[in-house]
Amino acid sequence: MATRKTSAKERPSYRCTECGWTTAKWLGRCPECQAWGTVEEFGGAPAVRTTAPGRVTTAAVPIAQVDGRQAAARSTYVPELDRVLGGGLVPGAVVLLAGEPGVGKSTLLLDVAAKAASDEHRTLYVTGEESASQVRLRADRIGALDDHLYLAAETDLSAVLGHLDAIKPSLLILDSVQTVASPEIEGAPGGMAQVREVAGALIRASKERGMSTLLVGHVTKDGAIAGPRLLEHLVDVVLHFEGDRHARLRLVRGVKNRYGTTDEVGCFELHDEGITGLADPSGLFLTRRDEPVPGTCLTVTLEGRRPLVAEVQALTVDSQIPSPRRTTSGLETSRVSMMLAVLEQRGRISALGKRDIYSATVGGVKLTEPAADLAVALALASAASDTPLPKNLVAIGEVGLAGEVRRVTGVQRRLSEAARLGFTHALVPADPGKIPDGMRVMEVADVGQALSVLPKRVRREAPREEDVRR
Repeated sequence: MATRKTSAKERPSYRCTECGWTTAKWLGRCPECQAWGTVEEFGGAPAVRTTAPGRVTTAAVPIAQVDGRQAAARSTYVPELDRVLGGGLVPGAVVLLAGEPGVGKSTLLLDVAAKAASDEHRTLYVTGEESASQVRLRADRIGALDDHLYLAAETDLSAVLGHLDAIKPSLLILDSVQTVASPEIEGAPGGMAQVREVAGALIRASKERGMSTLLVGHVTKDGAIAGPRLLEHLVDVVLHFEGDRHARLRLVRGVKNRYGTTDEVGCFELHDEGITGLADPSGLFLTRRDEPVPGTCLTVTLEGRRPLVAEVQALTVDSQIPSPRRTTSGLETSRVSMMLAVLEQRGRISALGKRDIYSATVGGVKLTEPAADLAVALALASAASDTPLPKNLVAIGEVGLAGEVRRVTGVQRRLSEAARLGFTHALVPADPGKIPDGMRVMEVADVGQALSVLPKRVRREAPREEDVRR
């Protein structure tokens, strides 16, 4: 009996539920987004078709004749958020704000909703995680009550769209996109199919109505936005809300922005009365003291295009165990280990390998850029010699494995910020550019020159026996 061959039209196809990539055979890992276990069968391979030309909805016009006033940004009345958004919210724009639980996303957006409503912009705040009374309690605490601010507790997409038809808001805030589901789509709320459908429906509604939309997104344990990667491609702006829940500082960082740059960072302070923007947050990262303390050094880091003065602290103690401890907070452990190796080999500082080393930053700031290497090295050297660095000194520069101090970007901007805050001395790589008035700058080529700023020489290794014989 002849076996009927399966036609190409009947063969199954496979699609990645994370990014939408399709293939003719199953794979355990998607080669497009590198996600494991997301390739699923979705039916026969689509037949190749050609689409006939149809009637256009809007005639094409020269780009110079397009009215750009319709895309003018409107302020959120939160200057730090406007800084990240590139001036404010554009009508019809959809913004995704993601962050860990308890970081303050709902508090920030409720404050934005109240300030927009106070300017007689009708605002709809939809919560799917809390009841309306719970949101009202938070609004009382932060003073976010206004007659133009409407509140609804809904988890059904059709109900949310019904509220849009009834209220006709100019700003919609949905907290969160993972809690709303469509009854026409199978799957639990927060699933990939549901998130795509909810986001797609709200994006279409925003574009048709010229309504700005702010969506709250959950994150995974790795810090990535939960749900399909397609969600980040659909929205216009993606913001990450960062911060340690044990610290007051919160950072809003732009990851994607179709209407502005992504190198801006907004700084906020979370407190009992709500959340407020910090136009000058450098004071949170410094410890005010009358006399310098061994093991501390100041540096200037760039968060986006904003310079921030931060303090690095280090402590070295004799170890009581065979394997000395290496503990860091706010610093990359690998960078601190590199600085310890450079100090021992190039700076000839003895006994670091046999001591417990503790290093941290002040105020919960995280220093990840290499420009903080010189400050970390000086703080470790100061702690090892129990000798404080000179007062009003900042150190800027990347340190290589050969002990050289490399140039970094934005040195002039960093020095200007340090001078504005009253610092008078700086250690920088060669050729720093224009130096601010009233600041004395010392150009250092390697770690050895940088260590010379310590009031007394740090402890060095004892000469080897073969060197003495020579």
